[in-house]
Amino acid sequence: MINAPKSIDHIVTWLKKYCNAAGLRGFVVGISGGIDSALTSTLCARTGLPVKALNLPIRQSPTQFDLAEQHIAWLTAGFDNVSGTALDLSPALTAVEGIFPADIQDDLTMANTQSRLRMLALYAVANHHHLLVAGTGNKVEDFGVGFFTKYGDGGVDLSPIADLMKSEVYALAEALGISPAIMQAPPTDGLWDDNRTDETQIGASYAELEWAMAADAQPMDDQSLTPRQKEVLAIYRRMHRANQHKMAPIPVCTIPSAFRE
Repeated sequence: MINAPKSIDHIVTWLKKYCNAAGLRGFVVGISGGIDSALTSTLCARTGLPVKALNLPIRQSPTQFDLAEQHIAWLTAGFDNVSGTALDLSPALTAVEGIFPADIQDDLTMANTQSRLRMLALYAVANHHHLLVAGTGNKVEDFGVGFFTKYGDGGVDLSPIADLMKSEVYALAEALGISPAIMQAPPTDGLWDDNRTDETQIGASYAELEWAMAADAQPMDDQSLTPRQKEVLAIYRRMHRANQHKMAPIPVCTIPSAFRE
């Protein structure tokens, strides 16, 4: 079981040191109304450095928008170094839809486009105010199944919670007093009109994926598993393999030294 107070202090210290070493002023965080962005933004706020908390709705469900607004209000009430802004990016998506060829506008392409529009907004604010974009991905998403958009929510400067399993994210969030409404909200990426959850998209819960991540890392007899465990392990392995292009460093074609003689 993770030591929440010590882990919180460790992450906050790490954030401060990294920002100071980079010669920048603070952080910008996209607030989705979910647990990961709530935890990340609160940890950034505890550094005492300036934090911009951005609610970036794109045809967002009222529930997700309201949860994000509630969390930003909680942050700004408790931390003088935090300021919050809501930027409706729906017109930007509409403009993109009018530019992209119709035949490439499938559901997944346009969902990823929404995530990349948010990244664009985060970096615009970060560039202007000399801030770092803090990522909100946890360990299961970032290094387990690769459940994020490349150059979307995966386009960040640093990842303060990417070594935390989802259960540990909840433990730290509870210790920090984050809203029960956010703690209890089903995890979702907010990129779909039907408000589908992460579990619906992946086919497994985060608790199951944590188990699969641990199980896959050690030798085991798959025959001893229950049918559901086999199913979850297959889901994990398939996604882990398919999303290596997101999780591994960008491959570079190196030129043999003999070619430069």
